[in-house]
Amino acid sequence: MTEKKHIFSILVDNQPGVLSRIAGLFSGRGYNIESLCVAETADPLISRITMVTTGDSQIIEQIKKQLFKLINVIKVHDLSDTDCVRRELILIKVSAKPGNRAEILRIADIFRAKIVDVSTEHYTIEVTGNEEKLKAIQVLLKPIGIMEIARTGNIALLRESK
Repeated sequence: MTEKKHIFSILVDNQPGVLSRIAGLFSGRGYNIESLCVAETADPLISRITMVTTGDSQIIEQIKKQLFKLINVIKVHDLSDTDCVRRELILIKVSAKPGNRAEILRIADIFRAKIVDVSTEHYTIEVTGNEEKLKAIQVLLKPIGIMEIARTGNIALLRESK
């Protein structure tokens, strides 16, 4: 069986300890969480956990069953093979020597990125998009001098049927 990435959208009660129990379920069974994003939904009593993990179909089925057993879990969706909107956010701090500043601005413009912080030594760039877009901008900025990177990991919502 082949392993592939799976994105889970998990609606849970917005209560202390829920995330800890879900993370404990993964670590207790030796499953890796590749990325994790948690935030309140439009209803302040419910949070959405967007989690990326890798596994074969048997492991993914086991994860789903175990998640449904947890008391504060309301819904679990595996968005991997569905029509959904996925995005990540990345902040990239890049060295901004005078000779590179125009090039950095051109790259940011091409990727519809925003310069969110400027100093005499660096620019901090905010980029949103899919994984391929984020990798592409990193490849272009690497020769200029990436100093630091912070990423959110995936967030995703199902598309509504038309």
